[in-house]
Amino acid sequence: MAVTLDDLGAWLLKGNADTTDLTGRFAHDPRVRGWCVRPGYRARLMAAGQPVVLWASGSRGRLPYGVWGVGRLTGPAVPHDDGPWTVPLDLTVLAPEHRVRREPLRADARLAAAEVFRQPQGANPSYLTVAQYAALRDHLPPLA
Repeated sequence: MAVTLDDLGAWLLKGNADTTDLTGRFAHDPRVRGWCVRPGYRARLMAAGQPVVLWASGSRGRLPYGVWGVGRLTGPAVPHDDGPWTVPLDLTVLAPEHRVRREPLRADARLAAAEVFRQPQGANPSYLTVAQYAALRDHLPPLA
């Protein structure tokens, strides 16, 4: 589905905790200043101030996968000639007890059609619509 700025609630960036030690990385420093995204029209739509959500994925049962952080983009995606682009962020990973597991999010009818559930193997960036991002906010701790 094509993303439009009219219905963009938040960008959703995924990290696979089975292939990268996300737990160790964020235990050391919960601030995220940049993330790799796939070149394309979605990356070109990314701009400073847009909300962003960090989604940790991986094998079910090993870790509490789902939403691990929220923040904002601080600029557009930066192209690189030899591969993925980088998008600058101001995102803080939530403390483990505040991370939102995928199970309650999937069970929320307002989020059931989210791209991260329909196409979990899709490349970064994924997205949430305005309505889906509003629904996600209901699951997040205050000030997240």
